Amino acid sequence: MTQRLAAPYKHAAKPYQAMVALEAAITDSGLEKSLLELIKTRVSQINGCAFCINMHVADALKAGENPMRLHLLSAWRESSLFTPRERAALAWAEALTLLPQTGAPDADWAELQAHFSEAEQVNVTFAVGAINTWNRLAVGFRSAHPAEAGRAAA
Repeated sequence: MTQRLAAPYKHAAKPYQAMVALEAAITDSGLEKSLLELIKTRVSQINGCAFCINMHVADALKAGENPMRLHLLSAWRESSLFTPRERAALAWAEALTLLPQTGAPDADWAELQAHFSEAEQVNVTFAVGAINTWNRLAVGFRSAHPAEAGRAAA
């Protein structure tokens, strides 16, 4: 994979700064850091964004996330390691990420409503929208995740 632009954000500083400000607002929204990292990682898995998966798995581990939950995140529906609140957020994240296929089902919305306040529902939705935008930027520009020395593919 060849990176398409070496420093894409220097060409659009204002939109980039707006995205960074959005991320700061989401981080300060009161949602649990662990929940935000699960959302960011799961959406990045769906979108095939290695750069973002690498970043958010590392951030989750630094914040104390259980590595087994990260290993099982792509199969969260079949795992008992996720709380009902996390399940509701992950279902909503998947529904919005796959919007053309899902249409944001009422059942997923009802689960979100059952576990989150109205403000939290909006903040979860902003978190999903933001990571989808970051994924599209990173995948579109072919941003490469850091590779461990000597472990990168030839």
